[in-house]
Amino acid sequence: MAEEVSFAVYRYRPGDKPYYAAYSVPVARGMTVLDALTYIKENLDTTLAFRASCRMGICGSCGMMLNGFPHLACHTQVDEVRGKGKKIEVAPLAHFPVVRDLVVDLGPLFAKHRAVRPYILEAGEGEESRQLPEELERYLQFAYCLKCGSCWAACPTAATDAHFLGPQALAQAYRYLADTRDRGGGTRLALVAQSEGAWRCHFAGNCSKACPKGVDPALGVQLLKRALVRLPAKKAVVATAVSSAAKKEAG
Repeated sequence: MAEEVSFAVYRYRPGDKPYYAAYSVPVARGMTVLDALTYIKENLDTTLAFRASCRMGICGSCGMMLNGFPHLACHTQVDEVRGKGKKIEVAPLAHFPVVRDLVVDLGPLFAKHRAVRPYILEAGEGEESRQLPEELERYLQFAYCLKCGSCWAACPTAATDAHFLGPQALAQAYRYLADTRDRGGGTRLALVAQSEGAWRCHFAGNCSKACPKGVDPALGVQLLKRALVRLPAKKAVVATAVSSAAKKEAG
């Protein structure tokens, strides 16, 4: 038999004061939070706004705060996040502008992602790029990033510093730095050497705990720091010179 579970869902429309609305949802074993939100929209309140797409933990669209911690709603069963007899609080991802209800503007995340140039740099024109399986393993886990924003929402530094590049962008910077096909390592290290780059990370580790794909962005940031420490003095000067431009590009 389905059990009635209480959901407190964040509601907000531009110009109005945000509040939490209470809904009672019949929950069966294996039901996800996204299933519950869909039930609310289809049966209780058609005005509820949330973002979702694949329902398989692949697209990253349904990131939100569940009882105060970021999760993918389609990837999280109701029984995983509620305590015995307790309600589930559903809120938009932290540290992002709220568009409406559970929908946030991920533009800041994407801007910082673009700032670290997340693509192969300076490969020779017409040159064949070869890569051995063991070379692929150096960065493969970081290539699984969904850009869902969960790591950003869990990061205590992102909560207080809007200029911080953030765990998602920094982990992707390392992903391309470790790619043997990439020849722009010096350029990319210059981008993350700024004061709001890798060194701004306090290594709280919340980003890795929140990541639904096991990317471990905290590890990527620490590996970036190691690469920066090993950077020759001459290149370090260049990194300092371009840091202000990189900061401007990241917004």
